[in-house]
Amino acid sequence: MARTAANGNLKSHLSENGPKCEYIKKNGCHNKREQNGPGTGAASRQHRHESFEQAPMYVAVMTYLGFGIVTLFGYFRDFLRAVGLEKCHLAQEREEQKDFVPLYQDFENFYTRNLYMRVRDNWNRPICSLPGPVFDLMERVSDDYNWTFRLTGRTLHDVINVGSYNYLGFAENNADFLKTVADKTRQYGVGVCSTRQEVGNLGIHEELEQLVANFVGAESSMTYGMGFATNSMNIPALVGKGCLILSDELNHTSLILGARLSGATIRVFKHNNMHSLEKMLRDAVCSGQPRTHRPWKKILIMVEGIYSMEGSVVRLPEIIALKKKYKAYLYLDEAHSIGAVGPSGRGVTELFGVDPADVDVMMGTFTKSFGAAGGYIAGKKELVDYLRSHSHSAVYATAMSPPVTEQILRAMKCIMGKDGSTEGIRRIRQLAENTRYFRARLKEMGFIIYGNDDSPVVPILLYMPGKVVAFAREMLERKIGVVVVGFPATPITEARARFCLSAAHTRDMLNQVLHHLNEVGDTLCLKFSRQKYSPQPDLADETDFELDS
Repeated sequence: MARTAANGNLKSHLSENGPKCEYIKKNGCHNKREQNGPGTGAASRQHRHESFEQAPMYVAVMTYLGFGIVTLFGYFRDFLRAVGLEKCHLAQEREEQKDFVPLYQDFENFYTRNLYMRVRDNWNRPICSLPGPVFDLMERVSDDYNWTFRLTGRTLHDVINVGSYNYLGFAENNADFLKTVADKTRQYGVGVCSTRQEVGNLGIHEELEQLVANFVGAESSMTYGMGFATNSMNIPALVGKGCLILSDELNHTSLILGARLSGATIRVFKHNNMHSLEKMLRDAVCSGQPRTHRPWKKILIMVEGIYSMEGSVVRLPEIIALKKKYKAYLYLDEAHSIGAVGPSGRGVTELFGVDPADVDVMMGTFTKSFGAAGGYIAGKKELVDYLRSHSHSAVYATAMSPPVTEQILRAMKCIMGKDGSTEGIRRIRQLAENTRYFRARLKEMGFIIYGNDDSPVVPILLYMPGKVVAFAREMLERKIGVVVVGFPATPITEARARFCLSAAHTRDMLNQVLHHLNEVGDTLCLKFSRQKYSPQPDLADETDFELDS
């Protein structure tokens, strides 16, 4: 039996590889705490309950039928374009290039031509204000069925924003809060124009890294100017050929790209399914590498804290137990969970009460809860020191902008209470209350929603392609800014609208959104849930008897 070599020290293997309230300023976070009912007590609960209700059979049938009809009409329109009866707006090769290898594959662009173009107006909408709890939207129209757009010059004011990742409301323009950011801009300028290893290493970068390490409970940390690159450029520095990556099937594209760039073998386990993960770990330890059966140099488990499209929370204690049992390593992406969950906003490690030292690589971004940009890697000091000289994101990327660095510092200090106020903890509690309230009301209305009760990411399942389009347009007519997502970003039968809640949302805002959701849900027949929701907590512990198929 081959045995894994992953039980060595991590460092030893690294070298091998709307509405305006009287006390709220527009686009800012309200300061007065609202009476949103009794406290949620989210931090003290066992965070087990996640909802993934299946739609009735007729919904799936109608969804496939809708895509089938659109596809048939798409082929018919392609025929009309081929015979010259309909104009094709997409880029094409010139006649003298027809004998060369084609630059544009017609079949690959079929979805773009015939499906996406029909609903293109629901994405890339230009806004002209701070994307806080409300924003202003620039109106645009299309004269050629969404191939091109033109601005009308009209602005839609006070659209309620339920699509941004502004979890704690730090995307704000309060001059009092941003005073230190303005001061650092005057002192350092806007850009560094150099890498950290050359002349771009500022004192505030060092301060931020120490603060991040203290905040997440790690020995050391390193920050990067781009959250996506934090994953995609650091994973290849940690693993390589001869290593095995076990990746959750719903991991973000940045994790997937980093895994592919690393050259390591990748195996995908079912989402949050511990039976599937343990089976792969057992096979990896017993069988070793393909053909040679040599032990894997490293086995790395990659998961996210909160999954941005499902709203589910990682089953961290169980994954840590499996990691220890099979001597693997754990890479935790907390892009959506850091700052947003846990009694003091320290992410899923605090939410579940686990030791942060049990997570080998802690990754997170500053683009969500902190209202800034960039990301971080935290862990043992030898790990971080290795990345400083081997990560492409550290060696070649420009250092983080000083104003952005100061924004992260002031937000993190506010969360930790180091600014002498309780504003940070108030926002964390407000987000938890908003999340519980919004999710409970949606369940009462009869919508099918996915995810964990503590997750501020709330997907509402819409299923049918025509209803996705109608939902987005109808909500905008009611001055509610929503994000809709469909195939290929989701499974073909699971198109959805994704709501992201914020501490900056007042109870009046949420009630207004819920009121319109209720009306639109009735109008478009979107209330597919067959479960009767009870606001009373469960009297008995839940047990997951799900078996691996």
